[in-house]
Amino acid sequence: MELKELKKKKTSDLHRILSEQRDKLRDLRFKDANKQLKDIRQIRKVRQTISRCLTLLNNTQNKRKATKTTKDIKS
Repeated sequence: MELKELKKKKTSDLHRILSEQRDKLRDLRFKDANKQLKDIRQIRKVRQTISRCLTLLNNTQNKRKATKTTKDIKS
């Protein structure tokens, strides 16, 4: 999935996509170990999607912390 598409998703959707991609990655690794996987690049694509989801989730979490600390400072 592209980053533009992922930015439009809600955090609950990102968590769902993340768990699905992790399951898919596990399956791809098993297939690769058993020499059943023909397109090895799928593993790279899934890993990139996982990292994009994690990055977006971390960014939203950091924004929440930043707004919370600025509110505490103003008080």
